[in-house]
Amino acid sequence: MAAFNPQARIAMLESALQSASRELHWANLTIQKREAQIRLLEERLRQRRIQVLGPHSETLSDLQLELLAEEEPSATGEEVEAEARREPLPQKPARERKPHPGRRPLPEKLPRVEQVIRCADANCKTCGAETSIIGYDESEVLDVEPARYFVRVTKREKRVCAACSKKGCVSIMMPELAPRIVEKGLASDAVVIQTVIAKYCDHLPLYRQQAMLEREAGVEIGRATLDGWVMRVGELLQPVVAVMRQDLLRASYLQADETTVPVQMHDRRGADHQAYLWHYGQPGGETVFEFQLGRGREGPRKFLGEWEGILQTDGYQAYDNIGGEKLVHVGCWAHARRKFVDAVKVNPKDGEAINMVTRMDALFLVDRHARQQQLSVEERLALRREHADSWATEIHDQCASLRKTALPKSALGQAVNYTLNMWSKLRRCFDYAEVELSNNLAENSMRPVALGRKNWLHVGSAQSGPKVAAILSVVESCRRLGVPVKDYLLAVLPGMAQRTLSQLAPLTPARWAASRN
Repeated sequence: MAAFNPQARIAMLESALQSASRELHWANLTIQKREAQIRLLEERLRQRRIQVLGPHSETLSDLQLELLAEEEPSATGEEVEAEARREPLPQKPARERKPHPGRRPLPEKLPRVEQVIRCADANCKTCGAETSIIGYDESEVLDVEPARYFVRVTKREKRVCAACSKKGCVSIMMPELAPRIVEKGLASDAVVIQTVIAKYCDHLPLYRQQAMLEREAGVEIGRATLDGWVMRVGELLQPVVAVMRQDLLRASYLQADETTVPVQMHDRRGADHQAYLWHYGQPGGETVFEFQLGRGREGPRKFLGEWEGILQTDGYQAYDNIGGEKLVHVGCWAHARRKFVDAVKVNPKDGEAINMVTRMDALFLVDRHARQQQLSVEERLALRREHADSWATEIHDQCASLRKTALPKSALGQAVNYTLNMWSKLRRCFDYAEVELSNNLAENSMRPVALGRKNWLHVGSAQSGPKVAAILSVVESCRRLGVPVKDYLLAVLPGMAQRTLSQLAPLTPARWAASRN
């Protein structure tokens, strides 16, 4: 029988204890990992529910404002509420609420059609004597005449010289027709342009327009014919948009964005290809859409070439390493803020996310105040540096602190990582006077495309994509510049095919509008 060895027994027990401790440690780590995964899955589920059923507003609720006041006792209720509502700077006096101006008058540019209502009995009800007119009581209402379709019959004189006819030399004289958008087509220029405007301004697909023509005018026109009109307009506008692109590349500051657009490929797959419309625009100026089948870097690299200016985009990596060597890439604060708003939507009581949203709101308050005071871009930059510079530093420091505690894949963690990864580009907004804090102007130009996708569903072919992009470029540029798109198209499209390249420069929306003014 072996002798009892207490030291060996103790060593064995210590080994078993260490093994149990390691297993317990790994079990705790596994539990923590599972809990983190559960939290992430619950967060994603809440995000999905919010996307489908929740509000799309990016403002803070009353509950979140109360929580912010509790988290930050030094802030007064007025400051918190002002920042959340994006009012002027807290230290400035609040705007006085003006009384309601009442019913607005109808525009003076609209023609007036007078209707005089006469008294049925012109005699005095008291004595029976004839009364005299002392004035009129006037009231105005907006009225409309329904669209009236008619057939315009054009007759051209045909003349012949009788003297020459007797000599056997017959020469017929006849005036030439004015140039038209669709030569020898069934519709006038006005009808063609109305079809284009209805589709790309009012988002009416062609099959609905076809039904409207049949219902209101009794005219049956196939969708293929309507589509031919639209594509003809896009084809004529492509050279004008090429000139607009050259004008854009002369600017020192551009904003860019992209959005999807389905395209029929006619390859018997039965599925649309997801193509992209890339948008490039100058705030307050023209904008150009470019159609590309993919979302790769080749699109913006080809469009910008060696352009060396300030380019403002979101965090999409395809905008990196494009343009010339001196190109300055600037970020968008609205995208950073939106990610923290998403974190607040997932967890409405997340004080850290609410604090970050409010701090970023303060940045936008500076620009709003500058707009209200009608300051120049240089004065706005000075205001940014005076007020927003310290707030931006505070945002960076707080994000660096949150990165240590927030789960990387959580909504808050993704917002923090996005902001820190984009920080050098976000910080450049405070270095250039003309740069906006956000890329929202470019995003707003994409909204008509998103509305159109829900109605006309897709682009008919890959060859039609550049023509659609040309129409969208002109329509959106006219909207930005306040140019009536119908008047513009009626003025420039007829005879466009006969114009030389040197004649196209005055026909861009910006130059055409300037010549009218």
